[in-house]
Amino acid sequence: MWLFVGLGNPGQAYENTRHNIGFMAIDVLLAHHSTQEISKTSFQGKLYKSANALYLKPTTFMNLSGKSVQAVANFYKIDLEHIIVIHDDLDLPFGAVRFKRGGGDGGHNGLKSIDSMIGKDYLRCRIGIGKPVHKSEVASFVLNPLDDLQEAVLDVLLKHISNALSQIDKKPIAQIQSLYTLKSIEDLK
Repeated sequence: MWLFVGLGNPGQAYENTRHNIGFMAIDVLLAHHSTQEISKTSFQGKLYKSANALYLKPTTFMNLSGKSVQAVANFYKIDLEHIIVIHDDLDLPFGAVRFKRGGGDGGHNGLKSIDSMIGKDYLRCRIGIGKPVHKSEVASFVLNPLDDLQEAVLDVLLKHISNALSQIDKKPIAQIQSLYTLKSIEDLK
């Protein structure tokens, strides 16, 4: 069993923000797989199940995502090697996609929370959102919607990510990295 975790913040106010690109990726995966919702209060998130995978959108808000991931991973006895966290990454240009196992949190509060609850050796799908000019603008930048140009290519980007993640149980990570890593959104055109 695989656990796909999309990071984001619950609520309509955050729905289309950069910080919620992990939630958006989960929504695309759900649209392409036959799933049923199996959420429980103790999971602290929206959980969906298909034949061989679980899809989680924590409802704890970003900074406490680890509580939800730990609850689901413990309940279903999911090994760290079968957990994939999909998240926004300020250090990558918009549209870049990278896959890696383990590593630091890069200042991402959702990853910090997960690392503190389950450890660091899970697989990460890093989605570049770019960064603001000034470091002091990071909070407002990630909590604002994508610009019009980014919004125009978002569907293509999310479909690419969905295709990659659909191969996770069929191909080794090195092959996924080779086939699906993007340096920027220009790689898709």
